[in-house]
Amino acid sequence: MSVPDYMQCAEDHQTLLVVVQPIGIVPEESFFRIYKRISAVSQVNVRDSQRVLYIRYRHHYPPENNEWGDFQTHRKVVGLITITDCSSAKDWPQTFEKFHLQKEMYGSTLYDSRLFVFGLQGEIAEQPRTDVAFYPSYDECETVEKRIEDFIESLFIVLESKRLDRATDKSGDKIPLLCVPFEKKDFVGLDTDSSLLLGLKRHYKKRCQGRMRKHVGDLCLQAGMLQDSLVHYHMAVELLRSVNDFLWLGAALEGLCSASVIYHYPGGTGGKVGSRRAQGGSLSAEAGNRHRPGAQEVLIDPGALTSNGINADTSAEIGRAKNCLSPEDIIDKYKEAISYYGKYKNAGVIELEACVKAVRVLAIQKRSMEASEFLQNAVYINLRQLSEEEKIQRYSILSELYERIGFHRKSAFFKRIAAMQCAAPSIPEPGWRACYKLLLETLPGYSLSLDPKDFSKGTHRGWAAVQMRLLHELVYASRRMGNPALSVRHLSFLLQTMLDFLSDQEKKDVTQSLESYTAKCPGTMEFITLPDGLKLPPVPFTKLPIVRSVKLLNLPTSLRPHKMKSLLAQNVSTKSPFIYSPIIAHNRGEERTKKIDFQWVQGDVCEVQLMVYNPMPFELRVENMGLLTTGVEFESLPAALSLPAESGLYPVTLVGVPQTTGQITVNGYHTSVFGVFSDCLLDNLPGVKTNGCTVEVIPALPRLQISTSLPRSAHTLQPSSGDEISTNVSVQLYNGETQQLIIKLENIGTEPLETLEVTSKTVNTKEKLYGDFLSWKLEDTLSQFPLKPGKIATFTVNIKVKLDFSCQENLLQDLNDDGISVSGLPLSSPFRQVVKPRVEAKPVNPQESSKAGDFSHVKTLEAILNFKYSGGPGHVEGYYRNLSLGLHVEVEPSVFFTRVSTLPATSTRQCHLLLDVFNSTEHELTISARNNEDLILHAGECQRMAIQVDKFNFESFPESPADGTQFANEKQLEEERQQAKGLEINSKLDICWKIISFHKYLL
Repeated sequence: MSVPDYMQCAEDHQTLLVVVQPIGIVPEESFFRIYKRISAVSQVNVRDSQRVLYIRYRHHYPPENNEWGDFQTHRKVVGLITITDCSSAKDWPQTFEKFHLQKEMYGSTLYDSRLFVFGLQGEIAEQPRTDVAFYPSYDECETVEKRIEDFIESLFIVLESKRLDRATDKSGDKIPLLCVPFEKKDFVGLDTDSSLLLGLKRHYKKRCQGRMRKHVGDLCLQAGMLQDSLVHYHMAVELLRSVNDFLWLGAALEGLCSASVIYHYPGGTGGKVGSRRAQGGSLSAEAGNRHRPGAQEVLIDPGALTSNGINADTSAEIGRAKNCLSPEDIIDKYKEAISYYGKYKNAGVIELEACVKAVRVLAIQKRSMEASEFLQNAVYINLRQLSEEEKIQRYSILSELYERIGFHRKSAFFKRIAAMQCAAPSIPEPGWRACYKLLLETLPGYSLSLDPKDFSKGTHRGWAAVQMRLLHELVYASRRMGNPALSVRHLSFLLQTMLDFLSDQEKKDVTQSLESYTAKCPGTMEFITLPDGLKLPPVPFTKLPIVRSVKLLNLPTSLRPHKMKSLLAQNVSTKSPFIYSPIIAHNRGEERTKKIDFQWVQGDVCEVQLMVYNPMPFELRVENMGLLTTGVEFESLPAALSLPAESGLYPVTLVGVPQTTGQITVNGYHTSVFGVFSDCLLDNLPGVKTNGCTVEVIPALPRLQISTSLPRSAHTLQPSSGDEISTNVSVQLYNGETQQLIIKLENIGTEPLETLEVTSKTVNTKEKLYGDFLSWKLEDTLSQFPLKPGKIATFTVNIKVKLDFSCQENLLQDLNDDGISVSGLPLSSPFRQVVKPRVEAKPVNPQESSKAGDFSHVKTLEAILNFKYSGGPGHVEGYYRNLSLGLHVEVEPSVFFTRVSTLPATSTRQCHLLLDVFNSTEHELTISARNNEDLILHAGECQRMAIQVDKFNFESFPESPADGTQFANEKQLEEERQQAKGLEINSKLDICWKIISFHKYLL
C-alpha cells in the first residue's frame, strides 16, 4: 500500500468502504450534489437487530490500497456506486459496459454495486432492475437516500454471511493463509501437506488460525458486534504472538485498540463530536465505567459466541466488557503495534496511519506530550517518493494534529512547510493561492495577527524574527498571485508592527520595496476581502512619524472671541456645588473627550500642534498630513513635512477651517507616507498626551485689521493685564505738542462689521499727564457702519502730551508778594533737583540750568487703544473680538520755566507775573501769551517775560481736610488744590510756544 489516508481514525475500523465515482462526462457540481446526499446516509440500523452499520464513502480510492483488504477489512472496497449522464437510449449499452469495467477494478472485493443513471427516460428506464436506478434529472431524484439504504442492507447480508462462514469452527477444513501483497511471493510454491517437520506445520497452522481470528474480528466489528470482535482480537493476539507473526500481531493489537476506542469514545475521535451513536444496549450498563483504569484482558470461551452476537446470559456480558482495554492500555497497545509495523519497510503506510489514529485518541485524553511522540515518529516514517500533492497533504495533516494537541507553534511550522511545498520549484504551475491560504493559517501559531490593534496592547508576543520571515513570505506570495494591494497591505503591516525589530538596513530595504509597490497600487484605508471571506483591516502608519502629544491651540489674541458679560452668567456650569471633588474618574478616554475652555470660530483657521518623532535612520517625508474630526463640517488644510533622520521631538502644526458651528472633536490625523494613506486615530496611539480634543465652534465673526499713519514701533508693550498687543506704533513729540493719528479699519473677514467700541489705557509710566492724552470722536467712524467685507473706515485719534514745564517741584512755593498767593504750575517735573531760590533780577545761564537739571532728558509715554467689535452671526449670539493698538510716545523737552515771581501793577486788581523761560530745543521758537507780544528764544536761550494778569482768587478751594471729606488724606487734598489752582492760572495765561521751522505748536 503506497497511498496513506491521513484522515483515518480508530472508528473507521468498523466502517464499510463504499466508492462513489462518475462514469463518462458528469458535471462536477451535479456529481458532488448527489455525492453529498449519498454520503449523508452514513449509518443504518440493521433490520430486526440492535446492530448499526457505519459506511465510509470515498469518491477516489487507489486500487493498490484495496489489495490490503484481507489485512484490515475496512480498507476493502465492498460497495461501488456509479453516477452517469445518459440522455438517449442508444448510449445506454456503452454506459452499461463502462459500469461493468468499473466493477472489474474492484471486482475481487465488491459485495454489491449500483448504477445511478440521470436523464434517460423511456422503455429502458421503466424496466425493473436492482442494480440500476433511473432518474429524469438531478433535481428529480427523491428516492436516492432510500436506494442507498437498500444498498447498504444488501452489503450487510453479504457481510454477515462471510462472518458466519469464517467464524464457524471447521476443524476438519483447511484454514487458508491470509497474506498481505508483499508476502505472497514468500509463500509461492510452499506445500504445507508434504513432509514438513511437525513443529513447522504446527507453526504454520497457528499462523493461519491467528490471522483468520484477526480477520473474523474485523468482520465482527464491521457487522456491529463489538464484544465478539474483542474476543476474536484477544484470541488472535495470543495465537500470533506465539508464532512471532509480528505484522499481523500488530494488526490484531490495532484492531483491539480500535474496538476499545469505539467502546470508550462513542462520539468518535475524528473531531466530529456526537457523529456516532452509542453501541448496543449490552454496553450501556458499563457506560459509567468506560474510563475505568486497569481493565484486564479476560478471554471468553469461543463457545459463548452466538451467530447473531447476542447472548441472554447477562453475566457473560459483564465478562465481555472486561475484554475492552482501558484508556491507558489502548495507548500501550498502539505503541506495541506500531513497533511491530516498524519492522517492515513495506508497512510504512500502515505504521503512519496507526500513529495518526493514536494521536487522535491521545488528543481526546488530553495527553499532549505522548501524542507529540507519536507524531514525531510519524514524521520520520520513510515512505516511497511522494508527489508534491501528497507532501502537502501529509504536512497539512501533521499541522492539524499538532493543533489538536495544543502544539500551536509546531502546527504552524508544518503548515508553513506545506505552504512552501505548494510553490516548490519542481511544480510546473506553482499554487500560489494555496500557498498564501496556508500561510495565513500559520499566523495564530506564531502569535501573529493581521490586525495592527493587537500590537498596541503592550509587550510584543512571539518571535519577531520568525514573524518577519512569515510576513515577507506573505508579501511574496501575494505578489506572485498578482494582487499588489495585498502585497502593500502585508508590507505596511510588517513596517508598522515590526519597526522596533528591523535593523537600519532592513528599514531602508522594506521602505524601498514598499515605495515600488505603491507606485503601482497605493495603500489605502479600505478593508481587503479575500476570496474565503477573510477581511484584512487597514494598517495606519502610527509610527511614521511617532506622535508624542497633541495640543489644540487657541486662536491668536486678536481673533479670540469673548462673551458679552450680560450673557456670560447664563452659561455658567452648575454641575457640582463643590469647588473640588476627589471622586473624579481620570482616564485617557475622558481626557480626550473633555471640552477645552476656549472656542474656535466658524470660518477662521484653527491650529492643532503635534510633537512628532522620526524613528527612521533616514529623512522621512510625510505628505498630505491633515486632521481627522467629527461633529462639525471641517475643511482640513493638508501639510507636507520632512523630518530629519532620528530627529528629536519636532513640532508640527496642522490647520483647518470649521465650516459650521457646534462641538468639534479632533479624533486623529491622516498622512501619506511611502505611498500609503493612513488614518491615525488618537485612541489607537498609546502614551499620547493631550489637553483635550473637543472644542466649541461659535458662529462667524468679522475680522478687523488696522493700519496707521505712524511707523511701527520696535518697542513691544507688555501690559500688566497680560493682554497681547497686535500692533505697536511709535511717535516722537515735544512736550506740549499735539498730533493726529489716522487709523484705517479694514474688514478682512467674511462677515459685516456692525459694532465698534474704542477705549484707551495709559500703561507703564510714572509721569503725570495733564489734560486728555488721547481723544477722538467715534461718531464719524460709526457713520460708515456696517462695514462690509473688504471695506475700509478711518478713525482719527488726537495725541496731546502735556507734562510738567517747571524745572523744579516747589518753584512757586515761596511766591507771596503783596499778599498775592500764587501756587505752583499744574505739572510735576521729573527734574526734582533743588535749585537755589531767587537769583535777583539775573537771567538764568543755560550752563547753570544744566547743572540744576537735565533739560535734554526724553520721557516715555505708553498707551493702549482697545477696539471692541462684533458683527454677523457671532454678534447675534453675544460674541465680540478685541483688537489692541500699542502707542509708544517719546516726549522731548520743549520749554522750561526756571523761575516765577510777581510785581505789583498800577491797578490793585492786577499784577505782573514774571517768568524765566528756557528753550531746551535745538531750534528757534516763539513764546506767546494772552494779550502779550511774542518772545523769540534761540536754541538754549533763557529770557524773562512779564505778563500782566488779574489777581487770582483761590478762596473757593478747600484749605483743610475737614472741608474736603471726600479726599482720603491731607496729601491727596493738597494735590487736588494744587491742580485746581494750576488749571485756573493756565486758563488766564494761555501760554503757547511754536517752532517756526517745523510749524509745531502748543495750544
